[in-house]
Amino acid sequence: MKFLRNKATAMPVMAITATLALGAPQAGAQGLFDMLFGGGIKHQPQGEFPPPPKHKPKAPAGGGGGVKISSPSYYTYKADKLVRVDFSALSAAPQPATPQDAAFVPSATGAAFHDAIAGLSDYELYAEPDIAKALIAYYSANPDFIWVSGTGLNNRAQDAVRVLGEAASYGLTPADYTVDVPAASSSSADDAAKLKELVRFEMALSARVLRYTRDAQSGRVDPNRMTGYYDFPAKPLDMAGVLKTLAHTQEVRTYLESRHPQNAEYQALRVELESLQASAENEIVVDPKLLLKPGQTSPELPKLLSLIARNLDDDMGGTYGEMLSRLVTSEVYVPELVPLIKAVQQKEGMKGDGVIGPRTVALLAGTSKADRLLKVEVALEELRWLPSDLGSPRVFINQPAFTASYIDNGQEQLKTRAVIGRVTNQTAFFYDQIKQVDFHPYWGVPQSIIVNEMLPRLRSDPGYLDRAGYEVTDSRGKRIPSSAVNWGAYGANIPYNVRQQPSEANALGELKILFPNKHAIYMHDTPQKSFFKQDMRALSHGCVRLQDPRGMAAAVLGTSVDYVAEKLKHGHSTEDVTRKIPVYVAYFTAWPDMSGKVEYFNDVYDRDSRLKQALDATEAVRSPSS
Repeated sequence: MKFLRNKATAMPVMAITATLALGAPQAGAQGLFDMLFGGGIKHQPQGEFPPPPKHKPKAPAGGGGGVKISSPSYYTYKADKLVRVDFSALSAAPQPATPQDAAFVPSATGAAFHDAIAGLSDYELYAEPDIAKALIAYYSANPDFIWVSGTGLNNRAQDAVRVLGEAASYGLTPADYTVDVPAASSSSADDAAKLKELVRFEMALSARVLRYTRDAQSGRVDPNRMTGYYDFPAKPLDMAGVLKTLAHTQEVRTYLESRHPQNAEYQALRVELESLQASAENEIVVDPKLLLKPGQTSPELPKLLSLIARNLDDDMGGTYGEMLSRLVTSEVYVPELVPLIKAVQQKEGMKGDGVIGPRTVALLAGTSKADRLLKVEVALEELRWLPSDLGSPRVFINQPAFTASYIDNGQEQLKTRAVIGRVTNQTAFFYDQIKQVDFHPYWGVPQSIIVNEMLPRLRSDPGYLDRAGYEVTDSRGKRIPSSAVNWGAYGANIPYNVRQQPSEANALGELKILFPNKHAIYMHDTPQKSFFKQDMRALSHGCVRLQDPRGMAAAVLGTSVDYVAEKLKHGHSTEDVTRKIPVYVAYFTAWPDMSGKVEYFNDVYDRDSRLKQALDATEAVRSPSS
């Protein structure tokens, strides 16, 4: 097999030892590095390549010493500008003896439509460029009304208008799909004026139906234009085909509603949205970003203490009741309150460190209604980026929840804690298909880590990769000693690959689960088990570490954990996953569990606010449309 050498972008984070943190002398740091990775201690595995030493040797001239490989960035979202629909192509084109679309059969209103086209000459209808193009293409080939019969709106039009008016129940903005509906009138005093009004309604409704259909299927924003961390394939939509379908069905509601994702998670989020829209705001709202350490002061503290006092049980009340009653209005986080906060945190399953942070606030105060509404609306939008049918079996990684699950036949067969990328090395949001499990894997060191973290050391100690269990190969795959390379001659473009051999110290642990992607993200084991005890687990270089990698490997291979354990006894090997198993490396701050209950999580990478900015930019473009 071919190992992923220079494409991997992520690795686990090693706890920085006190010696390195204090900037030990060069000899001491070298000895410590040899101990951890190449020298004296063989059975004390570590989770990651260590950070560069505090003392950075001066790079030779021309060597690009300050060059770094940067992570993907976020962009200021720019929505496509609307264009005025050019109806001149319809009015100028002579009606062909044979319709351009062979499937088109003129109705009794066909002649009226032809007469009505003149009413579009000065009509200012604005739409997205592809929608404007689709309108002209469809009506050129099918010159007849879809939404009008005789002198009024037909049932199709009435159903469509009702569905567009219910857009808020899907987390969409009804104003984006508003159409001026002609008033019902039996008077024929001005047939020309009535016909003009009807044909304009026809075009406006078709334009807004197409917008709704695309929004429902693919979302209102293009995620790939928001950031390099997002990677989603386009969802093609035959817009002229949509109008053709609607022209030949009476089941308009059924068709339009079917454009939304058809999975249980989407429905659960819709139910949650409806419940939130009907609910009152939290009685006590605490700043969700509160960070308060002992000795500090905050006006948010009395709110939190009031919530604790209200929910105090007999055991906690007996221990802390009197003290809490005295200090419930305190804005100063005095030492006397620390044991109470620790006890509350531990009761909720947290580590109990006494620091009041967002997770503690969320557990005690919940999330404000406004914040939950935003999270649900964002989650609905993000779900539209994914396939409508998520597949079964599937692996679902939810980054803000720090979990990875194996789901089959509607059941969560496995759920394990996960570690994701640090804020500076974020895990991407995409989906793929699981291909392979590697036992006792090699680690192909990504170029970003070679350049940003290894190169500063290699310039002064070119042979240490040889001592540390790494292999260096040139562009032809020929292995060469690390000491033979003039590392000081290179900046961001290094013509060598580096990989770590399988061992107890290997940063990937005993196995990795591959789903080849351009981000080179995968799931894997890690020697750094202590990270799974932490509540906030955004700690890696971007890959997803699993607390139960053997369980996940067994699940995707359709076998047992005992089988995986036996494979691991025989050294390095690989095994293909023969079933089609999609994997979602997802990012949802609101997500339903298997019972449909929606859970809320912290926005680790601040992506919800970025998506809100993109949605606002889209609304700003759409708002002047008619």
